[in-house]
Amino acid sequence: MNKIIYWFKDFLKGTDKFLITLSILLSTFGIIMVYSATRRTLTEDMLIPRDVRTMAIAVILGVICAFIISLVDYEALARLWPIIAIVCLGLMVSLFFIGDAPSGRSDAISWIKLGSFYFQPSELLKIGFMITFAVHLNNVRHDINKFKNVVMLGIHAMVVVALVILTGDLGSALVFVVMTLGMLFVAGLYIRYFLFGVGVIACAAPLLWFEFFSDFQKQRFMAIYSPSSLTEATYEEVIFQQQQGVNAIGSGKIFGQGLFEGPYTQNGLVPESRNDMIFTVVGEELGLVGAIFALVLLLILVIKIIYVGQHAVSFVGKIICTAVAVMIVAHVVINIGMCLMVLPVIGITLPFMSAGGSSSLCIYFAIGMVMSVYRSSLTRDPVDFKFGKIYTPFTD
Repeated sequence: MNKIIYWFKDFLKGTDKFLITLSILLSTFGIIMVYSATRRTLTEDMLIPRDVRTMAIAVILGVICAFIISLVDYEALARLWPIIAIVCLGLMVSLFFIGDAPSGRSDAISWIKLGSFYFQPSELLKIGFMITFAVHLNNVRHDINKFKNVVMLGIHAMVVVALVILTGDLGSALVFVVMTLGMLFVAGLYIRYFLFGVGVIACAAPLLWFEFFSDFQKQRFMAIYSPSSLTEATYEEVIFQQQQGVNAIGSGKIFGQGLFEGPYTQNGLVPESRNDMIFTVVGEELGLVGAIFALVLLLILVIKIIYVGQHAVSFVGKIICTAVAVMIVAHVVINIGMCLMVLPVIGITLPFMSAGGSSSLCIYFAIGMVMSVYRSSLTRDPVDFKFGKIYTPFTD
């Protein structure tokens, strides 16, 4: 028993308590916001809305998984990259045969329906990509700027981005692009390659626009950047969600309408307020103060992750932490840009706060990876542990 207690104390000592506590705080904040956005759907036989229940279960499972992942040496996990790649790519390819979409997202096949729940493989693919691309970068890090290596890295990323685009998930595709750029920058890629990449993307933009974007996706872009190109009726239909969101945020002013008191939120006037537009709930009911509070928590989380990466004992750990930080920043910027009508709606969640089992669960997979990097970077006394035939080399 003493050995178990000693091991448990060592486990706690090696756990990044600040990171996991901050993550749970953000999720709790998000669950409260989702509850506010969905409480009008409650019936007499329901204690909590379905979206809140799904999110809470996903967060609890996610936290447990984060602790388990933190105990696994991330470098050992990275050596399993072929299996991770096969599983993630296999799930993405399966979408072309069994892909589904919830109501309101008929333009995409990004989900796998599991009973009454939907699982989004692209969320898991983000974790898999962090690992496989970090390993790839590690293998070529001393010659990363050789043209052959740059091409192979580009193909690695393009395969993933292409798969995501083909399933209609433009938001996640953009996140993958940003993650790739962030990881390459930290790995030391020359600036001239980034400029070349921008040129390639610019040349490919017309192909993406005409061959891969649906009419509705094109309208979302034009509603923001070229509203005059749409008829008045089409514009009003396409921009309705974002306009309602901006109205809701504006009505919150400095201190908000009060929790559970926002007219737009409580009357369901902002479509998908529990998901992509959750920031409108924060802005309306908690005001500018609440919105800044949420963003500061996310900023502190990102800074903490970057700090862990800077103190990682290996290049792979540094790159993985970079990927997690960049992924969260990309999600936040794109999501809030949508809510403020600066960017078109492209289906991106606000980390820890938007409803959804896939995003809530997978973000904790990423947090678990960062916690593993943190644990490995600590210098601790050897653990003297023995339980049956399981023991450390230090046991007498």
